[in-house]
Amino acid sequence: MRILTIDTSAIASAALLDFDPQDPVKTAELVANFATVDTRSQAEELAPGVKSLFTDPVAEGPALDAIIVGTGPGPFTGLRSGIAMARTLSFTWGVPLHGMMSLDALAQQVFDTPKKDSAGRALGPLAMGDFVIATDARRKEVYWAKYSAGAHLLDGPHVGPAADIFGVPVFGAGAGLYEEVLVGNRCTVHAPLAHAQPTALELGRAAIRKITAAGSLEGAGLLDSTPFYLRESDAKVPGPRKRAL
Repeated sequence: MRILTIDTSAIASAALLDFDPQDPVKTAELVANFATVDTRSQAEELAPGVKSLFTDPVAEGPALDAIIVGTGPGPFTGLRSGIAMARTLSFTWGVPLHGMMSLDALAQQVFDTPKKDSAGRALGPLAMGDFVIATDARRKEVYWAKYSAGAHLLDGPHVGPAADIFGVPVFGAGAGLYEEVLVGNRCTVHAPLAHAQPTALELGRAAIRKITAAGSLEGAGLLDSTPFYLRESDAKVPGPRKRAL
């Protein structure tokens, strides 16, 4: 099975992955991958980035088994660009479209990352219990969700100040931005993932974990492509004009 994953909840990224949904032991093969560094140029970077994953998009696109898009939470403009791209490609190529919460990508990365000693030896899972993923929501707030040690969603997503999070390990760019506040709330911040952003590659790995656990794409319980904005839009419909006296 080959899937295209797209996420623009923070940076712009996309990935092509091959895997066998009937074989959870076999490692998924990364066919191609692209990711930006900038969190404010998703619309400009995404289309050429996705195109670069294919030798012949016209022939290879319709052969995909699914497109999976990160549904946020994230800022309006950036998040919209990825979802609009995924919907357009799904319609044009006739390929099924599914969504996943973007924070799941970082939760999967935490699940896959071992804790190491000073000599680089793996000591066990990075998260031994419940943990929080937090990303930058701007306006001095974070998008966050709570996960079990097995990277299963327990609570969220939410948007609010980092001061709302207490007593758990916190991973993601939000942890790095508000480390002092979080440590003051008895949270722990792990340096290797304190500035990590959701990526399409990790989103794909999280999706593959769900699909292989279910044995099929249809049984994986993936979302639709409805975005998690969590805030009202700043753009408002103008009210009626006042009558001149």
